[in-house]
Amino acid sequence: MVVPPPVRSERVTKFLKPYVLRMHFTNKYANAQVVHTPTATVAAAASTQEKALRLAMEKEKESTRDVAAAAKIGRILAQRLQVRNIPAVTVLYNRDQKYHGKVKAVIDQLVNAGVKLI
Repeated sequence: MVVPPPVRSERVTKFLKPYVLRMHFTNKYANAQVVHTPTATVAAAASTQEKALRLAMEKEKESTRDVAAAAKIGRILAQRLQVRNIPAVTVLYNRDQKYHGKVKAVIDQLVNAGVKLI
């Protein structure tokens, strides 16, 4: 049984950014997701843990954790955002993240695909 999250009040959602990009990188995988803030649901996501992508990368002997993998995740996520008609996102950095390396690769691929940053 799936229970939808509670809807936030009008005065709170007025000040929230509608779509937030969150990224998580481990020693083995790269993950990125766009969260719809007012409803607290995932609008689109991409990860090197996805079976089809992981198997394709292993077949081509590519790493699932380097900057090239992060760029591939950014491209896939941009395509999924365009399918869902999401024109812009806000980037949420974790305390250790800076615009460098894997984070830069994901964001650059989103921008190159036409997704705007707020």
